[in-house]
Amino acid sequence: MSTPDEQAEIRDRASNDPFCDHVGIELADFGEGYAETTLTLDEDHLNFHGTPHGGVIYTLADAAFAAASNSHGDAAFALETNISYLAAAEVGDTIRAVAEETHLGGRTAEYEVVVSDDAGDRIATFRGRVYKPGR
Repeated sequence: MSTPDEQAEIRDRASNDPFCDHVGIELADFGEGYAETTLTLDEDHLNFHGTPHGGVIYTLADAAFAAASNSHGDAAFALETNISYLAAAEVGDTIRAVAEETHLGGRTAEYEVVVSDDAGDRIATFRGRVYKPGR
């Protein structure tokens, strides 16, 4: 379990990720084993079909996964991830990724991230597993 100071430091680092800033991703909520990120889609997030690029959806989910998996104060390194794309969102939508810890073992942990649109409809499901060498 992390201390309040460690939680504040982790939240600060996750909130100031340079790549997330570049893409427009914000850390909306954060706690032990949990994180929520948001992104308002604009024209720059579209692929050549005119729908949000899969990489943008993945990046939003991965940012939530990273914050949640590092939330205990131990460094966490991704071992594997996968994503299932279920539907497309629209320009102007604020999409949300909610990461929840589904397993915390000795040196590994597992997370599920649900990505949804403004209406709360699921647009993707991301799953990831991390290695925590310091545990």
